[in-house]
Amino acid sequence: MNGGAENRPMFTALDGQTLLEIFKNIPTPCYIIEERKLQENGRILAEVSKRTGCKILLAQKAFSNYDCYSLLAPYLAGTEASGLYEARLGAEEMPGKEVHVFCGAYREEEFPEILQYADHIVFNSPRQLRKFGWQAKQAGKSIGLRINPQCSTQEGHAIYDPCAPGSRLGTTRTMWDEQMTEELVALLDGLHFHTLCEQDADDLETTLQAVEEKFGDVLPIMKWLNMGGGHHITRPGYDVERLEKCIRYAREKWSLEVYLEPGEAVALNAGYLATRVLDIVQNEDIRIAILDVSAACHMPDVIEMPYTPPLYGAEANGTTSHTYRLAGPTCLAGDVIGDYSFEEELQEGDLLLLGDMAIYTTCKNNTFNGMPLPNIWKRTVDGELVRLTSFGYNEFKSRLGSKMHTD
Repeated sequence: MNGGAENRPMFTALDGQTLLEIFKNIPTPCYIIEERKLQENGRILAEVSKRTGCKILLAQKAFSNYDCYSLLAPYLAGTEASGLYEARLGAEEMPGKEVHVFCGAYREEEFPEILQYADHIVFNSPRQLRKFGWQAKQAGKSIGLRINPQCSTQEGHAIYDPCAPGSRLGTTRTMWDEQMTEELVALLDGLHFHTLCEQDADDLETTLQAVEEKFGDVLPIMKWLNMGGGHHITRPGYDVERLEKCIRYAREKWSLEVYLEPGEAVALNAGYLATRVLDIVQNEDIRIAILDVSAACHMPDVIEMPYTPPLYGAEANGTTSHTYRLAGPTCLAGDVIGDYSFEEELQEGDLLLLGDMAIYTTCKNNTFNGMPLPNIWKRTVDGELVRLTSFGYNEFKSRLGSKMHTD
């Protein structure tokens, strides 16, 4: 998931130039990934690993732009996947690193291929463990079970709360007591929990206490504990000291290897979505700028969450006389990004830069209404702009039928 503008600081100038000057000639719409920021985030994560002895993985569900994996590899222990394709991507694009996979339920026909790529395989239920565990064990894999400590620390994000009542994610203690035989427990090498979403270490501390209360008798016989994702480690103000205290506590109390698998923290504030104004319309007292990007298609968390992303050179929900509602060109009435105030009036063709667009965008976008996929660029550490993709009509058509088209 992506989050609110309160966690998205405004942009600053780079190398003596404003961002609008740096990107003024770039074709829009497009995503731009900042390698420098990825490195900065990577260093923070690597320092946590060094000080605590934990291992940190990239959760590819948030950021899977593999052209940047070689840049991230020195800072991370490997990748986390949600299924076959992400497991294969991690194995291919971050070779020599660990590949962990968790899926709510594995498909029988895919499981043998997953075994080719994954080192750690985490199951969601005792039933899945019983079905696939021996096969994975015989293949030499490290086996885990996702647990549900039934400790909700989220407010207002029920769709992203794995501990919400009736959640399908993770094995509760009641389910454990009813279904986990000695034979199944003997298969396990570790436990996995993932309960956070863009949260600080105080919520991890609360969750870890609940894990100890519910599963403290099991942890001493495990080899590792995966504390999942949702740790906003690279956000300014995050309580890194408390995080490290939690990691050390688990390592020392239960003699465990500890894993974290953040997604957002790896690529937080490391990308932009560049767009231009196509038209400006008026409805009563609201001026609406229609852009060449769509919230629904290109940044779906803006609607799903919902949240208002930061915009370079503007303030969200401001009160100046130059206030506009930014919206997409699709037929969806709710294809709205948010209301922003500018120092000057917007004009057709103006370049705008939306921030924190490296996460949950390129991996979640779609072609609803026949909207083209924005190309992906990266700005290298040396400042060079490099285009990574060349999307066109074929990407839209090939998803919908058997006939292929060449641009």
